[in-house]
Amino acid sequence: MRGAVHALLETAGLASASDAVRLAALVLASRTPWETGVVEIRTSELGRWIGMSASYTASVVVPALKRSGVVSVSTAEGEYGQDDGLVCKVLPLWAAQDVAGHPLNLAKKEYATLQRLVEAVMAPGWKHRDGRVTPAGLIGTRTGRAAATDRLALLLLVLEARETGRVRQCGGTVDTKRGRAAATVARLLGCTASAGERVLERLEDRELVLRVRLRTGSGLANRSRLMVPAVAAAHGRTVADGVQEDRAQAPEPEFSDPDVTAGHGEAPGPKMELQVSGVLVTDVADIAEPDVAAALHTDHPHLVTPIVPPQLSGGFSGEGREGEGRRPGRACVREDQAAVGETAACSTPPVAEVSPLRGEKPTKSPVDEEQAGGAAAGAGARLTVVGGGKTQQGRSELPGDLDLRVALAPVSWLWTKLNRWQQDRVVKAAKAELVQLGQVLEWAGQAPSVLASRLTSRLEETGGEALITRPFGWITHRGLVRRPSCSDVRCDDGARLDTGADCDNCGNVLHSRRAWRVRIAAEVDQELPGLETDARYREIEARMRRHADIEAADFVDRQAEAQQRAEQRAAARAEAEAQAAIERERAAAEAAARQAVECADCGRKRSAGLCEACDHRRQTEALIGEAGLLAATWSADPTDQVTVAAVAAEVRTAIEDAIAASWSQFQQITDPAALAAAGPDAVEDAAAHNAFLTAESAATEYRHKALVMLGRSEDAQAEARKAYDTELAKPWHQALPDSDDAQHTATEAAAKAQTRTAEHLLAVRLEQLHTQARLEPVRPAPWTQRLPELAARPLDGETLEVTA
Repeated sequence: MRGAVHALLETAGLASASDAVRLAALVLASRTPWETGVVEIRTSELGRWIGMSASYTASVVVPALKRSGVVSVSTAEGEYGQDDGLVCKVLPLWAAQDVAGHPLNLAKKEYATLQRLVEAVMAPGWKHRDGRVTPAGLIGTRTGRAAATDRLALLLLVLEARETGRVRQCGGTVDTKRGRAAATVARLLGCTASAGERVLERLEDRELVLRVRLRTGSGLANRSRLMVPAVAAAHGRTVADGVQEDRAQAPEPEFSDPDVTAGHGEAPGPKMELQVSGVLVTDVADIAEPDVAAALHTDHPHLVTPIVPPQLSGGFSGEGREGEGRRPGRACVREDQAAVGETAACSTPPVAEVSPLRGEKPTKSPVDEEQAGGAAAGAGARLTVVGGGKTQQGRSELPGDLDLRVALAPVSWLWTKLNRWQQDRVVKAAKAELVQLGQVLEWAGQAPSVLASRLTSRLEETGGEALITRPFGWITHRGLVRRPSCSDVRCDDGARLDTGADCDNCGNVLHSRRAWRVRIAAEVDQELPGLETDARYREIEARMRRHADIEAADFVDRQAEAQQRAEQRAAARAEAEAQAAIERERAAAEAAARQAVECADCGRKRSAGLCEACDHRRQTEALIGEAGLLAATWSADPTDQVTVAAVAAEVRTAIEDAIAASWSQFQQITDPAALAAAGPDAVEDAAAHNAFLTAESAATEYRHKALVMLGRSEDAQAEARKAYDTELAKPWHQALPDSDDAQHTATEAAAKAQTRTAEHLLAVRLEQLHTQARLEPVRPAPWTQRLPELAARPLDGETLEVTA
């Protein structure tokens, strides 16, 4: 996997691309089906994988992927013209298929392993239709600025890590202000040491990587180690185990250690390893590193355990999961479960047998098998009911729904204080609030995080979870409830839900109330001068209450009017839908009646007035006539009808010969029995279609030839020379008219002018020929000319007498 990932990142098209584009190419490669090699994904989903917004992915990442030449992307436009659906093919993977020894020539199981690895590191998390929840990966919740860089860095560090979680650091002289670990990350990403240090600090803040400083025998700080705890946990180890193993493998130094004051140090042996930079160096740091962590204490388990966010649970080895995504009660693997109330010692490390971080094919979790089969309880064990009737004790974990887990994460401690009935009511209320937020927010996916922010702010108002004596009432009546300060549905405690800024409508309401109070106070002072302060205050408040009552009644009237208008719109919409249904039925009936009409040319049944064969014959005849006129535009005088007719006849003969030859060839390569079995009219339809295709091709060739010949005419040549001279006469070409650029530009202008002239001449001559080809209406001769001719004809009786 390491070789394949680096081979893809080192492709020429991705060398200068941003980290978001490089990570997008890796994500598409991991999701590539082995059978087809084509990935179908939505732009928003690709943005979730790389930690960027859908708009940034559509406007920056997707165009950069197209320009790189590494990924071929065909898009389907969304509602607003953005690149919504993507059909992608990672070209290096496609080109490396069946190439022996190529690092990108992956087998089917290697594609599956790569997909599992990328999911374990950066999966955004999903909710399946069957209710199952796939939790987010190690860094799947990291979004926003530089999220793609952090995700790519963690993936590369996981690939570089050993079974103990230790990452091989780069060798050589590094910046003393940054440290060797930061230089290693920088070389992996191809960035500066300062940028690598910032990436490393962000990963350390999330406890995804650790910088551990070892000590010499005298206790002085010596080398540093860059560790990935998740990889160590996937192999059943901890960071402390890796450090102890590293100490045990350190040989005795042959020379005195400069950092040793008493006893021998822990300098590594002379073993040489290939580093990230491709240079053979040792692991000894030549220069002191100030920016590293303190020595690892084995009595701090929190450095290793929080590999996965506790609210999502799962994602790596060490956690057995059922279908609902719950964490196992304990991590004993393949051992009999103790009875309730008893304890059992676990001799094996808390890790499952397989993990994506170990590059193994996943199998069924031993914890699942253990829970499915059930363990035999010991003698005297107390039996408990699982999944039975109502019980006062609630579920200790949050619901399996990913949105609910994110929304209720701030009150996870209060959740454990609820019984199951109360938890069901909280889930129902939270789902209803998520639906309302999804209708208000611009992006419905923000609803869980917005609801979590609301619960967090309400907890801060209360003073913390410890001060809440009634968790169920607080969650349902205070924590989850929206508190609007105005009539705007997006208002919550005076802030906008969609933007987080102050609500403008609340400011308008407050300003209006203050203005009315000032106006009422002025009226009281004018109408009742000399009132005492208390009496004046009571009068102002009374008038304010009357004004509020009037506004409330007006608001009720406006709501009633709005509801009435909504009902009218609904009635009009229903009427329009009914009318549209009637129109559709009428159109379907007319289409059916049209389809039942016989063909006007051959009389074939149910041909909608013209069968396919007759339609092709008509089009063929029109194309032959058009081809004859095209040939006559340059080879005959448009005013000479005889010459035009001769040219048209010659063209007709040539096209008919071509049609006959094409049909003969078609009959030679086609089985007559199969053609006859297709239907009684199959031969006729095939002949008509063959004639149409041949005539269409001939008409295209005659048009091209006509444009070429008209382009050689005097008019076209004159226009070309004029355009050539005009281009050279422009001010920016006068200094060097014989230069290559000037000659090239003038030649292009002349060619365009010649083409335009030829097209114009062709259009004019075709119009002239079409006009002359139209049959003029035959007018009958006047009777003064027709009567003498009729009088000279003998009658029938006279003819018989002469014959006798």
